[in-house]
Amino acid sequence: MLAKTVVKRLKEIVGEKNVVTDKVGLFSYGYDGTLLAGQALGVVSPHTTEQVVEIVKLMNEHNIKLVPRGAGTNESGGTIPSENSVVISFTKMTKIHEIDTENFVAVVEPGVINFDLQVELEKKKFYFPPDPSSFKASTIGGNVGECSGGPKCFKYGVTRDYILGLEVVLPNGKVIQTGGRNFQSEPGYDLTRIIVGSEGILGLVTKVFVRILPIPRTKKTMLAIYDKVEDASQTVADIVAAGIIPTTLELMDNLLINTTEDFTHAGIPRDAGAVLIIEVDGYPEDMDGQVKTIGDIAKTIAKEFKVAQSAVEVDQIWTSRRSAFGSVARVRPSYGVNDITVPRSNFPKAIEGVLKVAKDFGVTIGVVAHAGDGNLHPLILFDQRNKEETETVHAAEQALCMMALDLEGTISGEHGIGLVKKKYLDKEFTPAAMEAFRKVKLSFDPTNRFNPGKIIDI
Repeated sequence: MLAKTVVKRLKEIVGEKNVVTDKVGLFSYGYDGTLLAGQALGVVSPHTTEQVVEIVKLMNEHNIKLVPRGAGTNESGGTIPSENSVVISFTKMTKIHEIDTENFVAVVEPGVINFDLQVELEKKKFYFPPDPSSFKASTIGGNVGECSGGPKCFKYGVTRDYILGLEVVLPNGKVIQTGGRNFQSEPGYDLTRIIVGSEGILGLVTKVFVRILPIPRTKKTMLAIYDKVEDASQTVADIVAAGIIPTTLELMDNLLINTTEDFTHAGIPRDAGAVLIIEVDGYPEDMDGQVKTIGDIAKTIAKEFKVAQSAVEVDQIWTSRRSAFGSVARVRPSYGVNDITVPRSNFPKAIEGVLKVAKDFGVTIGVVAHAGDGNLHPLILFDQRNKEETETVHAAEQALCMMALDLEGTISGEHGIGLVKKKYLDKEFTPAAMEAFRKVKLSFDPTNRFNPGKIIDI
């Protein structure tokens, strides 16, 4: 429990309505997109960088840890409150300070929802390429913390590729700015890149300079339908081998097709083993040639290939894909989201590996993937109330991570490490690399005050 003097001072800093200490109010802040849970001492919601600084200084005086939180959609346990911690929620820092189309930069606060930024940018015929499937809920600060990807990452890259600079409050209460409006790298260490993807263990981001792009003049959306998920994975490899870079190349297997159809009624055949959602963008003159080439490749294996003929049809297809995670609740009450990535050339082998894990452990796995960049999200369906089943699922998750490493991949493509993947990190990195990670953490946060226990132990 927070001391009354601490609560009083927090209310003086941010206002009474922006401090939560009652048990019921704290409950929802103990969860994120995982099945983990924690209990915070309190929740404080600042509106300005100055307030964040005052909060950090106050917590330091009373030896209380801080756990940063955006929308809480992360899948790694990164925002689960740790012992003796206060959650600092950035959902009220929602200003879009500037949209500078001349320099292709927008300056935003961390609580801005990704979708809301896209809406404002669209008015000026611009957009921010990183758009995770949770983009209608997830915040830019959260995207930065996890280095999120999304469907467009095959062609355009992930969040780190679109962050030009950051304003950051350090654990000692000092404020720094890394980078800024320049596209070119600046002298010295690239602190922006170090902080992006660090999940709040190094500093609290209070302002983000994001790179924006003009909306492409046109796009074409295609749907390839297959008898088997292995066939779809081969088309992915064939498209990549042909040197073609679609904007998006998304895969869903039969389980996900059916659960999303129950919700969206997009018209995807329920007996299909898998589908690929393929999209290209650019100049109108380039579209027909790209669509024909992709179609020729897909048709060698796919049982059906079609090009969306209307905006309504495109929206139906993408609504289906973006609702994939939530739709599996129709099958089982719980699911574990995995986030493994392999080199694109090994994508078919990764699909085979997922199917083998499902068979070996006797679990149900639905596969959805940002197939273009080798990022798979195998969803293991189960009932968390069944302890034996839950233990089996955890063993299967470990097997998936080890499979990805065997294929020269990584245990996390865009969901972060947090608490969930921390125990596997030393399987991917050498002891020397792990020690380097610890030293970076200690150089920023020598007393382990920000998001302790996440990613690495020190």
